[in-house]
Amino acid sequence: MKIAKDITGIRELVTGFKHANETIALVPTMGNLHIGHLTLVKKAREAAQHVVVSIFVNPMQFDRAEDLKTYPRTLENDLRLLEEAGVDAVFTPTPDVMYPQGLGLQSYVEVPDLCNSLEGALRPGHFRGVATVVSKLFNIVQPDFACFGLKDYQQVALIKEMVRDLNFQLKIIEVPIVRHEDGLAYSSRNNLLNQAERSIAPRLHAQLEQLGAKLKTAASAEIPNIIDDAINSIDGCGFKTDDLAVVDADTLNPEISASQRVVILISAYLGKIRLIDNLVVERE
Repeated sequence: MKIAKDITGIRELVTGFKHANETIALVPTMGNLHIGHLTLVKKAREAAQHVVVSIFVNPMQFDRAEDLKTYPRTLENDLRLLEEAGVDAVFTPTPDVMYPQGLGLQSYVEVPDLCNSLEGALRPGHFRGVATVVSKLFNIVQPDFACFGLKDYQQVALIKEMVRDLNFQLKIIEVPIVRHEDGLAYSSRNNLLNQAERSIAPRLHAQLEQLGAKLKTAASAEIPNIIDDAINSIDGCGFKTDDLAVVDADTLNPEISASQRVVILISAYLGKIRLIDNLVVERE
C-alpha cells in the first residue's frame, strides 16, 4: 500500500494505474475508520481494479470549531486497517495541501437547494464544504467510481447531483447503512458516547422503525401529527431532537402527497453528541 501526502504524489500513483488501463475506485473519508468505512472499501474493491482511500478531516465542512477540534484522529490505526483491507493507495493531505490559500480565499462548490435545506439549514456551510472537498478529490484522483455510505443520505443525494451538473466522468456507488447488532448505525461519533449514552443510542433506530411502520399507511394529512408524536417519543427516550423530516426519497422534496418512497431523516443529540440516521419507507 502506497501513501501520498501531497497532490503530486497521489497523482503520480493514479497516473500509473490509468496508463495500465486499470480502473480506480475512490473512498473519501475523514479517518477514525470503522466497519462502515471498510464496507465502502469492500464495495470499491468489487467495482474497480485499484482502490484509493482519502483521509482528510475537512475544516470547510465543520460549522462548529469545537467539533473540528475534537474529531478523533487515528491515522496509524486507519492505515493498518486499510492495508489489511487491500487498499492500493491512501491520500493523507493536510489543510495546507488542500487549501493552500486558506479557506477565506478558496473557491467553493455549492449545490442549490440541497446545500441549504434540511441538514444544510441546521449546519450552514457544511454541505458547501462537502461539495468542495469532494469535487477537489474527484479532480485530483480522477476515479472511475466513488463509494459513499447512505447513512449520510442527503450528502449522497447532493454528490450525485453535483456529479451530474458538473459532468464528472465517474459512477457513484451508494452503500447501505452498516449497523451494530443492536441497530445503531456505525459512526465515528459513536466513539464519543459514554457507556450510558451508548446503551440508549440504539433506541434512535428503533424509533425510526416505529415511525416508518406508521407512515406506510398514513394519509398525507396525518403525517404532521405523526411526526410531532415521534419527536415526543424520541425525546422521551433521552434524546434531544434537532430535526426530524419526512421527504421524497428521490428528490428530498418535503411535498410527499404523491410519493411512494419517502425517507425519514433524523438528527438528535444524545448528551453533547449529535447523531444522524435515516430510514427509507415504501408507502402503501
